Amino acid sequence: MTYKKIEIVIIVFTLFLLPAFNTHAQETKSLTLNEAIDLSVKNSKQLKLSKARIDEAIAATKEATERKLPEANISGSYLRLNKPDINLKTGSGGADSTGGGSTINVTQALYGIANVSFNIYAGSKVKYGIESAKYLEQASRMDADNDKQEIILNTVSAYINLYKATAAAKLVDENLAQSRQRDTDFTNLEQNGLLARNDLLKAQLETSNFELALVDAQNNIQLATVNMNLMLGLPENTILTLDSASINPPVEVKSIEEYEQLAAQNRNDVKAIDYRKKAAGAGVKIARGDYYPSIGLTGGYVAADIPHFLTVTNAINVGVGVKYSLSSLWKTNTKIQKAKAQEQELEASAAMLTDEIHLSINKAYQDYFSGIKKIEVYSKAVDQATENYRISKNKYNNSLLTLTDLLDADVAQLRAKLNLVLAKADVALSYQTLLQKAGILYQ
Repeated sequence: MTYKKIEIVIIVFTLFLLPAFNTHAQETKSLTLNEAIDLSVKNSKQLKLSKARIDEAIAATKEATERKLPEANISGSYLRLNKPDINLKTGSGGADSTGGGSTINVTQALYGIANVSFNIYAGSKVKYGIESAKYLEQASRMDADNDKQEIILNTVSAYINLYKATAAAKLVDENLAQSRQRDTDFTNLEQNGLLARNDLLKAQLETSNFELALVDAQNNIQLATVNMNLMLGLPENTILTLDSASINPPVEVKSIEEYEQLAAQNRNDVKAIDYRKKAAGAGVKIARGDYYPSIGLTGGYVAADIPHFLTVTNAINVGVGVKYSLSSLWKTNTKIQKAKAQEQELEASAAMLTDEIHLSINKAYQDYFSGIKKIEVYSKAVDQATENYRISKNKYNNSLLTLTDLLDADVAQLRAKLNLVLAKADVALSYQTLLQKAGILYQ
């Protein structure tokens, strides 16, 4: 087997090892890219997790808001007592005395207490706590939207990779059919003594190589189909028929600067960090609130009944309470420093994310335009390889070229076609990646 023949087997085999996570078998389903995106978003376990995190953040905001509401407590007890020795102290005799009164028989006691307190001022910690919770809730929503863009890009990538695998398998299958027909023709020639058996064996070996490549391709397509169906929530045995028109890239694109501006406006991870920075700023104000006292209104009601001894009703109390922790004078500064450090950490993360976005946009942009140039080159290469094979076949038919050269020309033609198919698909993926990096993929 020549080097070029081995190379084509390696090319095809490597192609189908690409992560093409999208197809099935038995039941056939036509699937456009938009339909695949809708299904992946609908069935994404990651988005369900993101939804749970949003619900958790909403509950945290509600909990922070409820801290403005008054606190109310009620308690009561019923007690059974033994026969206690009760000695009432009176001042009538100038000394402790039991007097000559009747003996008090207390065997039980019943009492109830109700308290209500309302926080008037706590260094604005409640206010900024609500503010911080709301910012974190918005950040969780931005995280979910960012996860959605990631899932959509993964779906697009899987769809395109499956298309690449299917298209390449089709090319190999077509080449195999031609190779088998050539074997049939060569067998007839060899039986009639018009072809050396060695040449027939070379042609048959080439056919075997294509057969092996096709087996590997079909196996990898089947695995990719199962993976895709799992991603979309479809039965594993579903056969997916893809729409090649879904992945055609646009003729024109914006400039890098425009995509960077769009990213600054639309990237949800940027918005999430911005909300977290605001929440951290509120956290600094919460920490500073420890410097101030807490002031609150209190009210209560007490009722008691001790048979044969004491009854209390209509005992209502109202007051104002002030609480201040002296230790806050030397402990609060550390809390403020910690909150500021978190704020600075988020600012640094935001700056790093901005750099990463600019770099990723530039890479996707360059990948797109280099892919366009590759398509131009590969299109010419297909024409050249096709013409080369036609000339080589004519020369071989006129005994001006060896069979090895003819087979090499056939392999070169297949390789050129494969390169063109892959380049077109890669350009489409590069464009979709560019949109995702700019934060406008599913818009």
